[in-house]
Amino acid sequence: MSAEKRSATFGSSQLVKRARPDANSNEVAKVNGGGSNALIYGGGRASGLQASVMEMTGHSAEIFAARFSPSGAHIASAGADRDILLWHSSGDCANYGTLVGHKSAVLDLHWSRDSQVIYSASADMHIASWNVETGERIRRHVGHEEVINCIDVSKRGEEFIISGSDDGYIGTWDPRAKNAMDFIETEYPVTAVALAEAGNELYSGGIDNDIRVWDLRMKKEIYTLKGHADTITSLSVSPDSQSLLSNGHDNTARTWDIRPFAPPDRAVRVFDGAQSGVERNLIRACWDSEGTRVAAGGGDGTATVWNASSGKILQKLPGHKGTVNDVRISPDGTLILTASTDRRMLLGELPR
Repeated sequence: MSAEKRSATFGSSQLVKRARPDANSNEVAKVNGGGSNALIYGGGRASGLQASVMEMTGHSAEIFAARFSPSGAHIASAGADRDILLWHSSGDCANYGTLVGHKSAVLDLHWSRDSQVIYSASADMHIASWNVETGERIRRHVGHEEVINCIDVSKRGEEFIISGSDDGYIGTWDPRAKNAMDFIETEYPVTAVALAEAGNELYSGGIDNDIRVWDLRMKKEIYTLKGHADTITSLSVSPDSQSLLSNGHDNTARTWDIRPFAPPDRAVRVFDGAQSGVERNLIRACWDSEGTRVAAGGGDGTATVWNASSGKILQKLPGHKGTVNDVRISPDGTLILTASTDRRMLLGELPR
């Protein structure tokens, strides 16, 4: 069957603006992508936002994933409503497009390295690639037999995608092809994946609480990282490629030494203070672009930011009425984005 393309609801005037009120620069500006006039402006700011915190609404159900584009100029978000919403990350943070086509919740997404394509993973058992310029679905990638929980994209060389699914397989995909290039079989549902900078090693986590490190070419497990006491919910390699950040349902985030000749005990640090909550969602954690800070969402409606070296909590950011499922720090380190089950995203200035 040939790859399908479907037009998106793209470029529609989903954002209705009110006349600019007299407001001070500390207001929360509310941005609605669902058609109601709910935009309140604050004053101009060095960050480019029109208030210190922007509230972005438009999703009709829980938001599971949110990502800055590589340039930091745009944001993509997705969740249980099956849609992928595109936003500007400065000024009024307008919602400028919606990508439509998945038949079930979108659980993870990533931008291509050139910011021209968005890759999405869904509970409908498909990965999709989308043309950001036209809003069309480029291709639907098929092969998994259960929910796809997570994806990652190679960081250099030929661009490819890896995926992890409840079917226990890790898939490797060429964005230009419908079917997978290869699969690695594991014993348990895969809930988190990450690729090393060079693309030769793959990290996976699942419901068995362990992180497994694979030689991607040999499809062979190299070693295992043990320490989490519950399901692994996210994995992310540090900007310098020397550390791995993991988050788990055991209410901890952790860093690990992934250098080739590191000591056998690769555990580096445990970050406490972010509770996973009762929803058991795949709460994600991230690095900043310099590798000096890490952040994670929480079941109590907050996001926590730590010093990556000391483990000290730098910020505890409230504002949501439900689990914060995803948190991202902008490429320039000035902004933090949170996405929640309360159907809202908050984009705010992040103090250094």
